[in-house]
Amino acid sequence: MKLEEIFQVYQENIMPTYSKVPLVFVKGKGSRLWDINGRAYLDFFPGWGVGNLGHCHPKVMQGVRDQISKLIFVPNNYYHPFQAKLAKELIYLSFPGKVFFANSGAEANEGAIKLARKFGKGRYEIITFENAFHGRTLAALAATGQKKYQAGFEPMPEGFKQVKFNDIKAVKQAVTDKTVAIMLELIQGEGGVNVADKDFILALRKLCDEKNLLLIIDEVQTGIGRTAKMFGYQHYGITPDIMTLAKALGGGLPIGVMIAKRELSDLFAPGMHASTFGGGPVICRAALGVFKAMQKEKILKNCQNMGEYLLEKLKLLKDAFPVIKEIRGIGLMLGVELAIEGKPIVEKCMLQGLLINCTHDKVLRLMPALNITKNEIDKAVKILENVLKERA
Repeated sequence: MKLEEIFQVYQENIMPTYSKVPLVFVKGKGSRLWDINGRAYLDFFPGWGVGNLGHCHPKVMQGVRDQISKLIFVPNNYYHPFQAKLAKELIYLSFPGKVFFANSGAEANEGAIKLARKFGKGRYEIITFENAFHGRTLAALAATGQKKYQAGFEPMPEGFKQVKFNDIKAVKQAVTDKTVAIMLELIQGEGGVNVADKDFILALRKLCDEKNLLLIIDEVQTGIGRTAKMFGYQHYGITPDIMTLAKALGGGLPIGVMIAKRELSDLFAPGMHASTFGGGPVICRAALGVFKAMQKEKILKNCQNMGEYLLEKLKLLKDAFPVIKEIRGIGLMLGVELAIEGKPIVEKCMLQGLLINCTHDKVLRLMPALNITKNEIDKAVKILENVLKERA
C-alpha cells in the first residue's frame, strides 16, 4: 500500500482514538525506526516505555521465533513451562509472592483493584493521586487522577479518592474506615514526570502498616530497569504489597503482570479472576528473553551511566536556553519542563529525525532504550538544541 492509501484506510476503517502523526513505520532495530520511504529516525520515546531494549532485540526475537514454531497458545486451565519459568524469575527479582498474568498495564491494575477489595472484606476505598495515570479501562480510569481522561465517561465507579502527590498529610486526612489501599506511580509519567519523594514513600509504607492498608505500586512505566534498578520501588527501601508491570516486560509484545505478596496471593480462588490470553507461551518466551538480555548486556548499569550522561547534556541545554524551566526524573525516564507549549518542539524534532513525547502540555518526555549509546544521545541532544535555537 502507498502512503496516501494507508492514511485513507485508517480514516475510513479505524476508530480515531489516537492523535496520529503522518509517519508510517515499517522497520525497527535498536533505537532506530525506518519509515515507508526509508528515512531513519532516532527513537527516544519507544512506545511509552515499551521498548526498553529498543526494537527487535535479538534475545527477544530468538525466543519468539522458536516458540511460534512449536506452540502459540495454551489456555490457562493447563500448564506450560515458560509461564512457570517467567513467574519464578519475576518473584526472584522482586519479592516473595505470586504472579497473575494479563495483557496490559490497565488489566494488571484492574486485577490489583479487585484483589485489594477482596482483601478489604467490605473496605473498598483506594486513595490515588492528582495527575496519576493508571489506564483507560473504567476502574483504572476512576483511579486516574486526571479529569481530562474521565470527561464524557461519567459516572466513574465509586471508591477512589485523589489527593495531592507527595503530601502525606493529605493522604492521612483521606483515610477512612472504608479505606483498603493506597495506589501510586513512583514517577508520574503521564502526569508530567513527577518523582515521588523518598520521605513520602517511607511515610506511606508506615501508614499502610499501621492502618492495615495495602500499598499498590504501579510500575507499568518505571518497571523493568527504566530507573536503573529492575523496579522503581528498589530506590526507596520499601517493598510494596502489590506491584503491577507491563510495557517493557514483553520486549514489544503485550503483557501485564500483577505480583502480590505471599499472604495476599491466595485470596483469588479459581473463577474469581481470569485473562484468556494472559501469560501465553510466546509472550513468556519474549519476557524471558528480556531478562536474559538485561543480565548478559548489563543493561541496568548502562541505564545508570547513560541516564547520568543524558541528564548532564540536558542541564547544559537548560543553561543555554532559559525556556527550559526544570529537568527531572530518574535513570532514563527524564522530563524537560518548558515555559512554552511542547508540541511544536516535538513536531520540529520529528522533522529532524528525533522522536520524543510531550506530556502535560509543557513537559518533554525522553525515555530512550536502556541500551542507548553516548553517540545516539549526542545526536538526539544536538537535534533538540537545533530546534530550541530555531525557536529562540
